[in-house]
Amino acid sequence: MSGNSRWGDLRLRLLSAVVMVAVGGFCLWAGGTSYKLLILATMFGLVWEGEALLNQPQTKWRNLLLHVWPVGVGIVALTGNWRQAVILALAGTIFGRPACYPLLVSAIGGLSLLWLRALPHGLQSVLFVFAVVIASDSFAYLTGRIIGGAKLAPRISPGKTRSGAIGGLFGAAAAGALVAHFSGIGFVLGGLVWGAVLGFCAQSGDLLESAAKRRLGVKDSGNLIPGHGGLLDRFDGLLAAAPVAACVSLAAPSGVFWSLAFTHWSGSSAFTAGLQ
Repeated sequence: MSGNSRWGDLRLRLLSAVVMVAVGGFCLWAGGTSYKLLILATMFGLVWEGEALLNQPQTKWRNLLLHVWPVGVGIVALTGNWRQAVILALAGTIFGRPACYPLLVSAIGGLSLLWLRALPHGLQSVLFVFAVVIASDSFAYLTGRIIGGAKLAPRISPGKTRSGAIGGLFGAAAAGALVAHFSGIGFVLGGLVWGAVLGFCAQSGDLLESAAKRRLGVKDSGNLIPGHGGLLDRFDGLLAAAPVAACVSLAAPSGVFWSLAFTHWSGSSAFTAGLQ
């Protein structure tokens, strides 16, 4: 493979990434209506893309219900009825397999991002997840391109290497530690550990989506994002990491989720105090 072909898509990927980071970053920072609308629109786009990818015959009303169901789940959550929203999301299984898969991915992923932003430190919590997933993906891509080597899962995704996976985990851990440090919330060590955990989740989501595409015989989930493919191609890692972060946050109601299992050391350990 020539050097040009190895890096030929990098410029397009970077340009698309800049636009996505700018739009997503503004909505995340502003919060409120702009963030909610962004998440609801993404939920609709995810289920639309997923159902199109499955290419299964749909009646008019069933198709309409499938596409608006995740948006309805998000709206119920935004009224503060989180438990009912989760129940409504799970009720999407009434559509049967495989139609319910994109619906569940969209609903659970969207709910998680709405929940994290609604937390007392919501801006920092969502920023943590975004930073970890972006770092995991970027470091895996760059490390794999530079070092190459043995394939990670050649039957599922021939382009992914073990060196890229390791580079992605290091990048995710470093991103988590940096967010914890600069936000001044929680522990840097916690950011390091949970950054690596979420990085692993993001890579697992990436592999799972690759396996689904391989089974369906397609290269990309869509072509909405130049250089990245579809929404599922771009957000597969985020859709796996955000639900884990949201679940962990339930166990840390008084603080950020990356402080879980580290909070009890506060004030009693010179080691952790030095890492604050």
